[in-house]
Amino acid sequence: MKILDRYIIKTMAFYTLAVMLIWLGVYSFFSFLNEVNDIGQANYTVIEAITYISLKLPDIVSGHSSVVILLGSLLALGHLAATSQLIIVRGSGVSIMNIVKIVIKTALVFVIIVTLIGELLAPTTNQIAQNSRAKALGHNVQAKSQQGFWVKDKHSIIHVGKNFDGRSFGDVMLINLKDNKTLASVGQADSAVFEGESLMLEKANFYQINRSDDQKFYDINTSQLNQYKLPVAFDQGFVNSLRKEPRDLSTWNLYKQMSFLTKNGLAADTFEVEFYKRIVKPFTLVAMIVFSMLFIFGSLRDASLGKKIFLGIILSLFFELFSRIGGALSLRFDYNHFLVASVPTLIVLVFAFILLKRKSAQ
Repeated sequence: MKILDRYIIKTMAFYTLAVMLIWLGVYSFFSFLNEVNDIGQANYTVIEAITYISLKLPDIVSGHSSVVILLGSLLALGHLAATSQLIIVRGSGVSIMNIVKIVIKTALVFVIIVTLIGELLAPTTNQIAQNSRAKALGHNVQAKSQQGFWVKDKHSIIHVGKNFDGRSFGDVMLINLKDNKTLASVGQADSAVFEGESLMLEKANFYQINRSDDQKFYDINTSQLNQYKLPVAFDQGFVNSLRKEPRDLSTWNLYKQMSFLTKNGLAADTFEVEFYKRIVKPFTLVAMIVFSMLFIFGSLRDASLGKKIFLGIILSLFFELFSRIGGALSLRFDYNHFLVASVPTLIVLVFAFILLKRKSAQ
């Protein structure tokens, strides 16, 4: 690795980490203020609140990585430009495009690191944070997985293997208990529909378990019902809370959920938008950095360099905002989600590269 490469990488790493620490500090401060009202309830203490916020930090690092890396990269280049170091570099024969390549390679390394954090660490710490907070506040915590959940309702334990849309379920098992907590019956159905105050099991097989008077033997009776209506105490809001949002899933689980819904003929638009947004995210970041560098490689002697960098950052952040709005519009008007996510990024990237190429040739 060349000395120049190492120097630019070190400068970018310093400013990116500085921005990240400031960003996380501001988030932690306001998150703690938001938790103050709950401190003192049940077993929720200051330590529990700090632990909850700390466990949420990996998700913040992953979710806000594009903005942080953009700010870190531009502040690093702004420092090099303001101290006339870019003039010396360019005067030694290094072209603008070579500097751009170094910056992009470094930014992509940062993207890989935060992607690993987001994929491997953030989902686990998020789940731990939510469960520990709920337990400390005395809330009932239900086990939930990628597609289904377990829930205890009075004397029944319900397992939903596949939660399609919050109302339609698949692979449902019902375990009924007696007052003394012994097993009374077990039911299984391939599908069920939640009707607000009851769960309607379709084509259910039931196994009734009866114990003999001497408590030594069990008698199991089998029955088949086309429909079985089970009154429940939970409501639709509770079921919706058990369904994980697309942003809470890792990319691999997001892909599996998307494939699962598509295979079963159910709407997967929200999952597709989130999936394609993540796939295009590194390219969007590169497009924002390249576009912003147009403002840095102007007249390096210009006294308004700080204003140019600020303008470049603002325009790049607006581009990021419009990219997110594009996802919402594709859901509303049923556009092709991949094209909506990729085409604006591709246009800006090509346009910025052409302008930088021309500026480099001057």
